[in-house]
Amino acid sequence: MHIVLGCFRGHRPLTSLRAVGVGAQGLQVRDGGSTPSPGPTDAAAERRSSLLSVLRSRGLLADVAGGAEGLTAAAAAGPLRVYCGFDPTAQSLHLGNLLCLMVLAWFQRCGHQAVALMGGATGRIGDPSGKSSERPVLDEAEVAANAASIARNVEALLQRVPGSTGEAPLVLDNYEWWSGMGLLDFLRDVGRHARVGTMLAKDSVRTRLESETGISFTEFSYQLLQGQDFVHLRKTHGVRVQVGGSDQWGNITAGTELIRKTMDADAFGLTVPLLLKSDGTKFGKSEGGAIWLSPAKLSPYAFYQALLATADDDVARMLRALTFLPLEQIDALLAPGQPPAAAQRALAAEVTRFVHGEEGLRGALAATRALAPGSSEGSVDLQTLEAAVAGGAPKFAVDREAALGGPLIDLLVRVGAQPSKGAARRLVQGRGLRVNNKVVTDEGRGLAADDLVDGRLVMVSLGKKKKLVLELGVAP
Repeated sequence: MHIVLGCFRGHRPLTSLRAVGVGAQGLQVRDGGSTPSPGPTDAAAERRSSLLSVLRSRGLLADVAGGAEGLTAAAAAGPLRVYCGFDPTAQSLHLGNLLCLMVLAWFQRCGHQAVALMGGATGRIGDPSGKSSERPVLDEAEVAANAASIARNVEALLQRVPGSTGEAPLVLDNYEWWSGMGLLDFLRDVGRHARVGTMLAKDSVRTRLESETGISFTEFSYQLLQGQDFVHLRKTHGVRVQVGGSDQWGNITAGTELIRKTMDADAFGLTVPLLLKSDGTKFGKSEGGAIWLSPAKLSPYAFYQALLATADDDVARMLRALTFLPLEQIDALLAPGQPPAAAQRALAAEVTRFVHGEEGLRGALAATRALAPGSSEGSVDLQTLEAAVAGGAPKFAVDREAALGGPLIDLLVRVGAQPSKGAARRLVQGRGLRVNNKVVTDEGRGLAADDLVDGRLVMVSLGKKKKLVLELGVAP
């Protein structure tokens, strides 16, 4: 199913365009009115053709298939449609995938149209690129659910691209065209154009052939599926550019070669460098696991904190690659004399805003303030409490009636958070006990219904650093 995103302000909706046929150059689109196309020397053409230089300056360009000069000329001649595919092997994309999404975003900012392709079909096969063994096979229901989840996340993210001047982006799923193609059709229409020697020479295939496990025919044929995706998008949507990680070079060139053989048309590919830390390891995972883009998998607070922890040696590249901040502003953030972690705070804020929106960033900043050691400011909401637990704060389940019916210091001793009532009293006397960041001054103070967040949770701070969450059982 096609998911067509809403137009950005100032963009023409797709319904204002009239398709006039598919020829050697793919889908040709012409404005329904009589306004002539802008000349190649106008400001819009200059902005479109600046794309590769922008990507290079941001560290987002590794290689170009089809020729950099040809791609620049094509961009100057008119808006391009560019796609990137995402196989739904999990419920969410992760930070490493954000690089390709940033490239799509820069295409939009330079006046082109982005197409995000969900691999509802190819996700059932598994891409061997960059993998030492075959991916586990997911059942069809799981693949479909993952594809729908990722599509929603990508849709929301591409709608937030600031300064976009291109057509409204599209989110598509390749299961739409693969579900109706049989094996004989595939061999006739795709397989006869493939040369086994060329396929064997691809790095992703050669590496697996040299491994102990080898490669299955299923994975070996993956490059043809991805190549046919490019052909289909070239014919039906006029897509002329594909974007992928540097490990996707073989799959991308399989598509450009197939387009040349079957359509005698031009096509281009861009690869993006892997997101690596200065020590050579992949940036996309934290000590707690993958840095997911979906708030259902990782809260905006935890996402913000993961970026805030970026090492000094990595923050410059991250700012250039993962934010839209002007390069001059980035240089100023990295200049001597800046406050400690100024660059990391800017990185965390900008990327969280793009991935989770303004509301997500506000929540992440509020939780950061509320969970700071010794904090007595900032409201405590559900996201703050979830962030506290995710950050290692212990969570105790307590009887609701007992928790609301007696002194808090008794409850803390009962759950083992304090060794004795005397120790708990000394904590109160030293102004070290807080309920939802509010200092407790009365040793007899108990919990009340209005202390509860979401009707069941409360955060208790013991001193400057230790925090715990009490979960009261649901009242009968």
